[in-house]
Amino acid sequence: MKAGSALVSAMAVCWLEGGQYLVVNRRTLTANLWVSLVIRPAMLPFMSSIKEGVLQQDKALTHNAVVTQHALQSVDMLPWPSRSPDLSTTENVWKNIG
Repeated sequence: MKAGSALVSAMAVCWLEGGQYLVVNRRTLTANLWVSLVIRPAMLPFMSSIKEGVLQQDKALTHNAVVTQHALQSVDMLPWPSRSPDLSTTENVWKNIG
């Protein structure tokens, strides 16, 4: 990272009915941050509030970390197919923004 540059990551959670949860993070994203900023405050409460909900995450390192998998033990997961950016709703959002 060059001096004076900024690191910003945006994390989005969205679901079929059109709801969304967006977090903007100015730190290096770690699995612990992913769990504390997104999974605990948004994903777990939402998943427990709906019937028959299934979660799908892409294969980002933070999503596959042990701490993340442990936090999501109570959630039904759908595996993410390899090389499938076309399945990512957030990719479509970024395309429309840019």
